[in-house]
Amino acid sequence: MWHFTKMHGCGNDYVYFDCTKEMLPNASAAAVFMSDRNKGIGGDGIILIKKSDCADFYMEMYNLDGSQGRMCGNGIRCVGKFVYDKGLTDKTEITVETLSGIKRLSLAVRNGRVYEVTVDMGHPSIQPADIPLAADEPAVNRPITLGGKPFAFTAVSMGNPHAVIPVESTADTAVRELGSELEHGPLFPEGVNTEFVEVLSDHEVNMRVWERGSGETMACGTGACATAYACRLLGLTGDEVLVHLLGGDLRIVYEQSTDTVWMTGPATTVFEGEIEWPAEEV
Repeated sequence: MWHFTKMHGCGNDYVYFDCTKEMLPNASAAAVFMSDRNKGIGGDGIILIKKSDCADFYMEMYNLDGSQGRMCGNGIRCVGKFVYDKGLTDKTEITVETLSGIKRLSLAVRNGRVYEVTVDMGHPSIQPADIPLAADEPAVNRPITLGGKPFAFTAVSMGNPHAVIPVESTADTAVRELGSELEHGPLFPEGVNTEFVEVLSDHEVNMRVWERGSGETMACGTGACATAYACRLLGLTGDEVLVHLLGGDLRIVYEQSTDTVWMTGPATTVFEGEIEWPAEEV
């Protein structure tokens, strides 16, 4: 039996395992089974918290289709809450190793529990090789046809690939159809997360997201960062943006002096339990 903790950041929910002493076997298959909202625990994937040789902890994540993700902004905030609330650390400033590099986290604590986390999300990039994007030059407001209709996208890497598309209304956008078409199209050889963005003012936007390997989710932390950066490039917003997602709000700040994006948002524990793995039906 494996003890798990179900957590979410703005509705972006994962199943968390303490693997600092023992590794969960066959994690890719576990992600598929446990993410099932009818037969498993339910979630957008699983996150394993492991020891690191170069940081305080290592975060290993798998999407609900079993594919391994490089980084998740909402997920890493919950990692910070997990390790502090469970006594794996007593520090409120920690580092977490990911496939997208080492991230610095600042934990806000109230009554002995973490309620909010600020993450140094690193340097954004629009270079095609960093995304990767099948193009010779950066795509900033590049025209594209999706679902037979004209749009424009800006491609940004936040350690994983993003395509940010301004729309008139996120409520009226066919996220599933358009996001899936772009994810599996030829422009992004490793797939892409697509953010559909409705600009409300120079400091506030609505956003819906299609995540590669998971479909539409309630929130995406790296997507919110990519959105804020892309909107700034397009002159639609300033350096500080409040991003409204289906699952809640994230505060994103671009620090020009260091070319760094900072993300602040909540981290929530939903419930804990035990699950048999490997499961008999797998």
